[in-house]
Order: sequence, then structure tokens, then C-alpha cells
Amino acid sequence: MIDQLDSNILQVLSTYKGLIFDMDGTLIDSMPAHLDAWKVTAEHYHFPFDRTWLNGLGGMPGEAIVELINDKYDVNLLPIEVSEFRMDVFERFENNTGLVAITNQILNHFYGLKKLAVGTGSPKLSAMHLLKEAGILAKLDAVVTANDVQLHKPHPDTFLLAASNIDLPANTCIVFEDTTLGMQAAHRAGMDCFMVDDNQLTLHPCS
Repeated sequence: MIDQLDSNILQVLSTYKGLIFDMDGTLIDSMPAHLDAWKVTAEHYHFPFDRTWLNGLGGMPGEAIVELINDKYDVNLLPIEVSEFRMDVFERFENNTGLVAITNQILNHFYGLKKLAVGTGSPKLSAMHLLKEAGILAKLDAVVTANDVQLHKPHPDTFLLAASNIDLPANTCIVFEDTTLGMQAAHRAGMDCFMVDDNQLTLHPCS
């Protein structure tokens, strides 16, 4: 219930007009399934699997991650092919995903009171499916996915477009994220950021 949330958090959030949430690892506990899919992909395409490193890239589109894998391990994988393979594997695991309690409590509390959006690095089809299955999609005023911007996190474009789509200035919105890349994107967009870790929130102001 919302009364389990720190009153200080609610007081902070009361000063913003819009709340923008990352999806994977922030609203939906899908990162373990994503990482398991990367493990299968690594085994299939014969590149090293570094779970901690890949977890830190949450919010970045699959094709961009494959390009980093190519650089890191001096391999020559085809980003589109490997990313599509990984997403096919993920779809077999996605039924194991759940909701992140604290961010969903916040989203439900402010539903109808503030503008709510999602800014994710996941492909549009996957994101819309996950959000619908989780019962979140109908509560949102806007969804920005990897297909909607050319420059992805840590670039600010995802969150700037989300703010634009809910007709709010960026500095009146706050972002919820679970990765450093996502927080960097929020700050570059001129937005404060709550980091989510183990169902706890920590505020990281933009400046």
C-alpha cells in the first residue's frame, strides 16, 4: 500500500508534474530474464558472458549492446541478427517477470493525479506487450521505446521525448531508473532521478 512509502518520497514527488519511468528493472522485474537471454545468446554465438557488465547496460537497445560486445571482445557479430535472437529467447523467459513493488505503488498512487510516462530502451513491440500484460499500459499517458529515438541512453532523447509527449517541460518531470546509464540520460535531459535498487529509492538531483 502507498502508506508503506516514505512520506519524504511523496513530498518530493508532489513538486513534479510528470513522472517518467524506465521499464526493465524499474517497473517490471525483467532484468533477470533479459540477462538469462543474454547468457543463452552468448553460448550460441560464442562470446564471453559477463552478467554484471550486461546488467549495467540495462536501458540500451540490443543492437547497441551487440556493438559494444564486438568492441569488448574483438568479435564481428551482426547486431540485428544477434539482437533478434536474444529477443526471441527473452520471449520464452518473460513469463518469469514480476512487478517492482515500490515504483508500481508510486505509479498507482499518482495515476490520474500526474502525467505518467515510460521511457525504455526496449523495442516497441516487446515493451507494449510487457506493459499491457503487467496491467501498466492503460495507466500511461505516453510510452517512448527504442524505435522512437535515434540516440538512446545515456543520451537524453528518450526522456526528452517522453516529457514532450506528455506536454510538460523537462524540468517539471522526474525519472525513475535502475542503471547508471539511465540516470545519466535523465540528468542530461535536465531531470532529477530516483534510482531504484532492491525496492528502495535514492534521489539523485540533476545538479
